[in-house]
Amino acid sequence: MNKQEIKYIKSLHQKKYRKREEKFLVEGEKDVLEVLQSSFEIDKLFYTEKFEVHQHLFNKLEGHQQIKTKAKDLASAGTFVTNEMALAVVKSKSSQSLPEVENLVLALDAVRDPGNMGTIMRVADWYGVQHIVCSLDTADWQNPKVISASKGSFTRVAVHYTNLVEYLADLPAHITIAGALLEGENIHKTELSLPTIVVMGNESVGISEQLMPLIKKKLTIPSFGKAESLNVGIATAIMCDAFRRS
Repeated sequence: MNKQEIKYIKSLHQKKYRKREEKFLVEGEKDVLEVLQSSFEIDKLFYTEKFEVHQHLFNKLEGHQQIKTKAKDLASAGTFVTNEMALAVVKSKSSQSLPEVENLVLALDAVRDPGNMGTIMRVADWYGVQHIVCSLDTADWQNPKVISASKGSFTRVAVHYTNLVEYLADLPAHITIAGALLEGENIHKTELSLPTIVVMGNESVGISEQLMPLIKKKLTIPSFGKAESLNVGIATAIMCDAFRRS
């Protein structure tokens, strides 16, 4: 791995360069294996001798796309403190149309923490939620921290960015727009049905005032202790579980 390649990879740590280049980073053995077996197209694969045990999965890449390197170079170029296996530069897919709400869909309103964003993608994958619709100020799903926190779920869950107010306002009347709030119906005792889109709010302030008039069903996760609130990733898991159990 030469200095120019390291500089290029480091540029992809930043959203503006990811957007300009239409590429993002995937790091570590597990996530690189996930992306190698997905529908994403790999631009470059940097790997160490230890990763060669998986060579049957990247033999399909052209020779110039496979670059054997050292662990110290992977750590220098990427975001991991240590990376003894692999790093992939992956091409972004072309923009997909916003999903029709036919089952269960998640909507994220200004969820800015990358760790929470990645966790929510992982939760969605676990519960078979294929689409997440995000406000424009929600964390970039291609942020390396989001990719890492998603544990490979970024390959199976489609994330869309749009004006959330306009998107929700234009949904057909038969679709329930539910919101996770501190005050609402007890999610364990209310009747839940599909199709529904569940809105999860900002970690600090909840669902924005602009979206509140569009929420048709206000739901709350009952508290049995004294904690002030739940982490948005945990709350999303509880909401998804309640809908799947119903």
